[in-house]
Amino acid sequence: MDPMTTRAIRGATSLASDDKAHLHERTKELVTAMLEANNLGTDAAISVFFTCTPDIVSDFPAAAAREMGFADVPLMCAVEMAVPGALPLAVRVMMHAELDVPRAEVRHVYLHEAVRLRRDIAQ
Repeated sequence: MDPMTTRAIRGATSLASDDKAHLHERTKELVTAMLEANNLGTDAAISVFFTCTPDIVSDFPAAAAREMGFADVPLMCAVEMAVPGALPLAVRVMMHAELDVPRAEVRHVYLHEAVRLRRDIAQ
């Protein structure tokens, strides 16, 4: 059996407000959509890196991922750069996963207002 290839899957979503329950809901929605779009289970994830814009302080998006079953997957959160005019209340994700498809076939997921971040690849 050939070894799987490690691929990076990008995703982003936005919040209506900085509320812990809402952050968890939107994070779970995004991560679930990323897994489904690429026909993966949590066991295929190698690591997940989350960033949030500086206006999100209610909780870590990684906490929502842990609730989804990412217990054994290394997760990390960081603050996104505070660029004037950037989309507020945004959560971005880069998931490294074992994926047996060419790089061009990786399905990236952008939800809610975050669709405007990457109109070229948003579904």
